[in-house]
Amino acid sequence: MTKKVNVTKSEVLLLAVTAAFLCGLLVLSCRDRAAGPGITVETAVDVPPEALTPDFSPRDLNAMTVEELAELPGIGPALAERIAAYRTEHGPFRTVEELLEVSGIGEKKLEDLRDRVTVAAGEEGE
Repeated sequence: MTKKVNVTKSEVLLLAVTAAFLCGLLVLSCRDRAAGPGITVETAVDVPPEALTPDFSPRDLNAMTVEELAELPGIGPALAERIAAYRTEHGPFRTVEELLEVSGIGEKKLEDLRDRVTVAAGEEGE
């Protein structure tokens, strides 16, 4: 025994659109696979390893500019100006501890700077 099903024109149209959509997806999927992997762009930049890591080696107090002094931890522009003025007035620093003579630098700040600054070899202890 067969049963007759009534299908409206809009239902047939909806089924046709759905079938066309699924066929389109299948075609796109096959085309992407046939094209191979996506576009890959590789760039090579020669950067020396030391440029990738910050340089925390001690810097010479007598060679640093005011801007470089201001970048030291806890210094800032005003204190950097005072350090440069002290250096101009009293000559090059002979020891790192001489920083204690600059207004605004105490024992704590000196300890924070001790690993970051030095004086040129040959000047220390003269």
